[in-house]
Parts: sequence; structure tokens; C-alpha cells
Amino acid sequence: MKKADLDWANIPFGYMRTDYNLRYTWRNGSWSEGVLTSDENIPMHMAATCLHYGQEAFEGLKVFETKAGDVVVFRVEENAKRLARSSSKILMEPVPEDLFIEAVFKVVNANRRFVPPYGTGASLYVRPLVIGTAAQVGVKPAGEYMFITFVTPVGPYFKTGFKPVNLIVEEEVDRAAPLGVGDIKVGGNYAAGLRASTRAKENGYTEVLYLDAKEKRYIDESGPANFFGVTKSGQYLTPKSDSILPSITNKSLVTLAEELGMKPERRPIDVEEIFDFAEAGCCGTAAVITPVGSITFRDRKVVYAKDGKPGRHCTELYQKLTAIQVGDAPDKHGWVRRVPG
Repeated sequence: MKKADLDWANIPFGYMRTDYNLRYTWRNGSWSEGVLTSDENIPMHMAATCLHYGQEAFEGLKVFETKAGDVVVFRVEENAKRLARSSSKILMEPVPEDLFIEAVFKVVNANRRFVPPYGTGASLYVRPLVIGTAAQVGVKPAGEYMFITFVTPVGPYFKTGFKPVNLIVEEEVDRAAPLGVGDIKVGGNYAAGLRASTRAKENGYTEVLYLDAKEKRYIDESGPANFFGVTKSGQYLTPKSDSILPSITNKSLVTLAEELGMKPERRPIDVEEIFDFAEAGCCGTAAVITPVGSITFRDRKVVYAKDGKPGRHCTELYQKLTAIQVGDAPDKHGWVRRVPG
């Protein structure tokens, strides 16, 4: 199939219209057959529960082209499980894993010409989401849901690409509360952080680093991504918290860090420990790894990238993970799955 006529190496991280999206409806106890459509709009009742009571959850995963020309998706089963968990926690009907994977394969094949060519640094971003569509006034779970999957080609999440970014520790805004929904991928978590992220960018920082809402002492995560630090002895540390989204990328990095002898550990990390790290990074599907150049905490600033370049451990982890994603390194963990078509 002939590729879309795009400047693949300079695609931003944003929405771009593609050929089709795929929709399923849950009604009367079962999911419908998927319907491919070119319509970018959703017909929705003004009293839909997703609009009033936040019954909405979503995912994000990436599709790549390998040097051999195969189209592959990274850890799709993990995304399916996480969406089901998110949906269940806010009492929406979970999408079965096999249906989720079917949807990803179908929508990727329907938009195959938008899969960026191997070697361009771009990928096809897949966005599945579930929304409550039943019309009702009154706080209760909807009786009808829509499962939508669309795709868009994307470049790096941060405009700088794999270059260090500057964070500021956020103390005035809480992203999520203990025992709340910070550990699932729902839109409300991101809306809650918009004030902090916008203010940070206005003050010259790339993003914020949140602390736990209870004690305001332990690191939770960055605005759009999980956080990790690398100690001076080379150990990979990442926060343990019930308010953190379980990042599939971070989970993968923990495995790779173990293989690299970095003795990964997930535990509460006191914010004061940032001054003892040799390196730090943000990680997630969109950014993969974004090295942290500096973190500002109150009137103190720690600089990791003194020469403006990513550290050795961040670079090694980034190269190892991205090589697996595009088929340039052996996939001994079974993370990459070929999209049949």
C-alpha cells in the first residue's frame, strides 16, 4: 500500500485525520459488531454520563514498521488489561481483551498507509477509549457504552525529542488523591493537572513533578508520564504509590534495567532524594523515555545534564527499548506482536 504523503520525520505529536476509526456499542448486555467509519464526530445525547459524571477511560499504544516491512504493535495485551481495569474501577462495562486486540488490528489495517516508514522516528499512535453514552440525570453507571478506537501518526511527545527537559516540583496542585482514581487512565486525572502544567510552562519549565497528596513528601509522577531516578551507584528507582498510573513503558524498563544489572526497585521515594540521583527520566507510551535535565524544588535546583546531553543509563535504556519496538533487537519477552494484514 502506498504511504500517505507526509513529512514523516517532522510530524508533531498531535491529532491528524486518518481514513477510518472503529466503533462498538455495548447495549442490552453485549458488545455489537465493530463499525468502521470515516466520521470524526460522535452523535451523543447531551445527558450522556461521560459528559456529566466522568464515565470515560482511554488508552494509548504505538504501532511501528520494522526494517523488514512488518507492522508491529508493542504490548497490546497489557493495554487491553489496563483499559479493562480502568473501566471496571469507574463501573463501566470492560472491553474483553480479545475484542480490544481485534479493534487495534482492524483500525491499524484500515489506516495502514499512515504507519510511518521504518527509520523516520515516527509511529502510529492508537487511542482506544470507552465512554458512557446513556442519557440520564442522576449519578449512577450508564446502561450503554461506546468503545472507539482511532489512530494518528505522531512524532516525539516533547518537541525536543530525546533531549533533557526541566521539571519543577508541584506543591500547590494535587493530581490525584489517595484511594481515588490516580492509578487508572481516566481523563479527570489529566484535567486535574492542567493548572499545574500550564503554570509550569509559563514559567519556563517543561512539566511538573507531583508529590503524594497525603504527606506532600513522596514523588508520585510527572504530568503525562511515570518518573524514575538512577542513583550514583547505577540503581533504577521508580516510585511506589497507589495514585500512580501503572505505566506499561515503566514496567518494560524495569525488566530491561534488571537485565542491565541496575537492580530496579519500586519504593516510596522522598523528594529530597532527587539531589542524590545521577540521572532521572520520565517514561510512558508517548514519550518512551524523556531524560530529565534538571528538577527545581522550592529554592533549590539539581542539574543532571550539565552538558545538555542525556545520561548513559537513560540513553542505554531508551536505545534498548526502542530497538525492541521496531524489531532491531531480539524480542525475548514476547512484547512485540505482528499486525496481520
